[in-house]
Amino acid sequence: MARPRDSTSLGVAALAVSAGLLVLALTACSGDSGSLDPAPRASIPSSPAGSSAAPPNAPGASSSATTAIVTAANAFLATLTDSERDSVLFDRGDREQKQRWSNLPHGVFDREGLMVGDLAQSKVDAFLTMMRATLSPEGYHRVIDEWAADDALASRRGGSIGRQYYWFAIIGEPSPTEPWQWQFGGHHLSVNATVEGDALSMTPSFLGAEPATYDADGNSVRPLGDITDQAFSLVDSLSDAQRQRAVLGSQPIDLVLGAGQDCRSIPSEGLPGSEMTGAQQAAFRTLLSKYGGLGNGPHAAARQAQLEADLTTTHFAWYGPTTPGSAAYFRITGPRVVVEYSPQAMGGDPENHIHGIYRDPTNDYGGTVC
Repeated sequence: MARPRDSTSLGVAALAVSAGLLVLALTACSGDSGSLDPAPRASIPSSPAGSSAAPPNAPGASSSATTAIVTAANAFLATLTDSERDSVLFDRGDREQKQRWSNLPHGVFDREGLMVGDLAQSKVDAFLTMMRATLSPEGYHRVIDEWAADDALASRRGGSIGRQYYWFAIIGEPSPTEPWQWQFGGHHLSVNATVEGDALSMTPSFLGAEPATYDADGNSVRPLGDITDQAFSLVDSLSDAQRQRAVLGSQPIDLVLGAGQDCRSIPSEGLPGSEMTGAQQAAFRTLLSKYGGLGNGPHAAARQAQLEADLTTTHFAWYGPTTPGSAAYFRITGPRVVVEYSPQAMGGDPENHIHGIYRDPTNDYGGTVC
């Protein structure tokens, strides 16, 4: 059984960050952090597991998908020792653990659960099988590519960064009916998936990367490249009058609703979907789908339908140059979505260091926190 556990409150943690942890974070991200003894690096399966779930719109499709997630979660837990299970499994009502995630590196932000570098590869693979059951193929590969980016950064800078310093946690016994959550996170990447019956919430999730472009087996990998390209394509299509509405500043800004900003709102600003042409709405829809499509097919279909229904009242805002390849921030705000994409100047080229957040102001953590 999962058990409640004592932990430092989020409020105290937030004060600690303001008092000095942020300085450490900036140091770690710039390559000046202290080094821990390196843990073994985990290998990453490159191909999603096959699925026998029903097609997205078939009767019972979401139920089948939920069953697959729960089955995979229980299979992961079955691989663990009693001590490991106790470490990774938290009480269903543990709000502090639900919110215990950050883009800061290991050693700067204290996570709880199981660290990848402490686990046998078979146990890591079992968790990734649950992740594949939860995410779409595109979503899974995006997460895997972002995770691998931290190894590319570690090879250049060292320190306590890299895939082995990511953490797993499960909040609540996996159930086909009761709400429960799995977490996967570390430097520049945190995924929070909340399952409740046929519903799946993939928010809040921090989707970032440094480097934003790296080589793997002779191939150039851009974990967020399709998002970047689609956003620049959309802003490039705007007329002068539309740009007056959408482009709100000449320089990129930082995230407003990043880690530690749960249960807060941000006013919509920029160009609403209602003032876009049909072609621009299609491009906007494609950009939104990069986030709405993070979950598996049946669950993504439901999320995409929400975003489509709100398209005309969803706003697109831009801060920075509009020339492709420039460092620019964009934001999407709608009744049930907030997306932010923010290049970071620390550590060198801001185009190669991205912070991003995906939220649903009405349903973060499946509505179990706010």
